[in-house]
Amino acid sequence: MNFNKGRASIILLRGGGDLASGVALRLRRVGFQVLVTELAAPLVVRRKAAFAQAVFSGKCQVEEVEGTLVKSADEAAKAMAMGKVAVMIDPMAESRRSFSLFGLIDGRMTKKPPELGMDAAPIVVGLGPGFQAGVDCHAIVETNRGPFLGRVYWQGSAEADNGIPETVRGFTVERVLYAPKSGKLQAIASIGDILEPEAMVAEIDGIPVKAKFKGVLRGLVQTGLEVKKGMKIGDLDPRCDERLCTLVSDKALAVGGGVLEALLSNPNGRK
Repeated sequence: MNFNKGRASIILLRGGGDLASGVALRLRRVGFQVLVTELAAPLVVRRKAAFAQAVFSGKCQVEEVEGTLVKSADEAAKAMAMGKVAVMIDPMAESRRSFSLFGLIDGRMTKKPPELGMDAAPIVVGLGPGFQAGVDCHAIVETNRGPFLGRVYWQGSAEADNGIPETVRGFTVERVLYAPKSGKLQAIASIGDILEPEAMVAEIDGIPVKAKFKGVLRGLVQTGLEVKKGMKIGDLDPRCDERLCTLVSDKALAVGGGVLEALLSNPNGRK
């Protein structure tokens, strides 16, 4: 399906992390043009499956779709016309004023009410908790794993974040690498490395971060960034499958499907 004829086909997606990037991928695959707005230093973990990586590298690849960093609306329009996902450093999504948007998706996962409301685009969709449908967005897509993942809510709110990572081969919280202190992260291992237990992953101002089991390093925050104590900085996967480092997750694809449903539904026709 192609949305380029007869109406605006541009989606502004706030946030370029791995969950939002799964949404961007599905939107691009069906013909939408996608503009991702990001922070100047996004603290994204799964950088090989996230369009936010373009902020650091100038360009990136998420599966078959290329992302490219742009500095203006004109550059964004040219990139999107070439089938790329345009990525712009634009924390407040001011670039929305330069385009006739089909819709706006808030995929930043801040878990708090957004600064922009329902008047930001013809349809505004929020991902996960922090939004209230009909108040600060038209629709919400559930992001918690379980029977409601990817479902669209036209009223109410999403489930609260349970803070529990997906269980993979018996590992849950052990899969997540957390910052032991606040400071500047210096990577030692690289995404895609197979690490043994106690292998060094990174240092934060001299304090080591080590692997707790054998696994592939699926994600790690960009080296040189300032992190806060207790924040998620890495992702270790016990399946030791390097392909998982570059593939968007099943969760992200499910959420992307929910976003497509919301965009192509008529909220005004719902009671």
